[in-house]
Amino acid sequence: MKISLKKIVFIVIILLFLTGSTYGITCLKDIADYKQAVKETTIEEINISDISDGVYNGEYDVKFIYAKVEITIQNGEITTINPLEHRHERGKPAESIIHKMITEQKIDVHAISGATNSGTVIKKTVEIALKSANRRSK
Repeated sequence: MKISLKKIVFIVIILLFLTGSTYGITCLKDIADYKQAVKETTIEEINISDISDGVYNGEYDVKFIYAKVEITIQNGEITTINPLEHRHERGKPAESIIHKMITEQKIDVHAISGATNSGTVIKKTVEIALKSANRRSK
């Protein structure tokens, strides 16, 4: 049985379309999942003055956005927040909230317009680091 080149090309195109459609549907679901995860993320304020001096790490991942930070606490204040990693879509400007958190000595500072999701992930990462500090100091 001889299959024509046209039939082979047609079958390959159909297979590529079906594979691409499955991938596209998976990507759309992942995007919806990450947006929902960010939407459900809550930020809890931590009393920084209760935290022992030290260096603490935190990380938070919602698929498309991931952040990892190292925080230094000295004399009951945040002295540095070093972003060790920040995987983002268009959220690079959100990193400027780090300076705000140090200046205001609190986590829940105003987000940067256009980078709200990344800002939320960075704030949650800082919260997680500070909570780990609370666990270690008890």
